[in-house]
Formats: sequence, C-alpha cells, structure tokens
Amino acid sequence: MRTNAEFRFLNLLTALNVTFLLVSDFTGARIVALHGVGVSVTVLYFPLTYLIGDLLTEVYGYARSRRVIWVSVGCSLLGSALAAGQLAVPPAAFFGADAAYRSVFSVSPRTAVAGLVAFFAGDICNSYVLAKMKVWDQGRRLWARFIASTVAGEGVNTLLFYGLALSDVLPRRLLCLSIVTGWSAKVAVEVLLLPLSYAIVRYLKRVEGIDHYDRGTDFNPLRIR
Repeated sequence: MRTNAEFRFLNLLTALNVTFLLVSDFTGARIVALHGVGVSVTVLYFPLTYLIGDLLTEVYGYARSRRVIWVSVGCSLLGSALAAGQLAVPPAAFFGADAAYRSVFSVSPRTAVAGLVAFFAGDICNSYVLAKMKVWDQGRRLWARFIASTVAGEGVNTLLFYGLALSDVLPRRLLCLSIVTGWSAKVAVEVLLLPLSYAIVRYLKRVEGIDHYDRGTDFNPLRIR
C-alpha cells in the first residue's frame, strides 16, 4: 500500500479541510438571512469541507478521508482551546476592542461541543455513504454519490448542530425552518459545484495514479489510521 507521503495533493486537501473547519468554528455564530430565514453564515463555505471529503473518499478512499477528519477534529480542539485561553490574558489598558474580541471568541461549551460532534458525525456519514455507493455502483454515476452523500452528511450535521445547540433557544417552528433552509443551502452548493468536482476528480485520479474502491475496508469511525 502506498504511503500518504507519496501523494502530491493529500496534504493540501487536509490543510484546506482544517482551514474551512476552523473558519467555520469562529464564524458560525454569525446569522445571516436566507429568504428571510436566519441561518449561519457558514452555509456559504462550510459545504466545501464536504466537497473535500468527497474528493478524499472518491480518490484516496474512506480510510484516508477518516484520517483527515480526525486531524481536523484535533486541530479544531486545539484552536478552540487556544482561542479560549487567550481571553485569560488581561488586555492592555489602551486596547479598546477587547469586548468585541471576547464576544467573538467566547463560544459557549455547549455550542462548541455541538459543532464538533456535528462535524465528525456528518463527515463520517458523508464519507461512508460515498464509499459504499461507489462499490455498489461500480464507480458509475459520480454525481449521484456526491449528491447523496452530501444530503446524508449535511443532514446529520445540520440536525445534530441545531438539535444540540439551539433546540431550547429557537421556537420549534423557526428551528425546523432553519434546519431545512440550512440543509437545502448546503446541498445546493454541492450541486452547483458538481462541474468543478468532476474536473478535480479526473485530475487527481490521473496525477495521483489512484482510484480507490473500498472493498474490505474497516469502516470503524473511531480508527485514526
């Protein structure tokens, strides 16, 4: 089996996944209006982690995608710890923006845990569905497994995050509307990016010399290697 170091773009995809997750961690509390419904601004870029997850699973396989998910979780935990820890350092007397920094970086433990659980479960689900569909369909209909895996993964992510973080904050009707709107927006991003996805998949398979099928794969999500 080829080692991870032999692939040209695996580290880049890992770094991009970590970047989009960290940015989502620190901007997820910002609410924007989508057709009059309040959703997190992360609907604009968090779906890119699912595109990356699709590329990783489709080209390199479930095990390598799972490893990237664990790396991303570790970086998210470290980033959150550092962001919270820096607030313990007293600001300079002349620094007038400290309240704004505290407002941005003082994420509640409940929201942080909800986000991390939702990310892990959603990404694992996304990778699992895609890997299984690729084997079942013998590599045909790339568009179908990209969309189906995103519907499943983003569904799990959205339901868990809103359910764990906002279930007793938003009225039930607004909560359900926000879940459906956010979920639909994330899937729409995946659909709109399908032409780009096809081009990147073809390029990666050609350059990396791999088109992995997960036959006999251990799908245990808790394995790191």
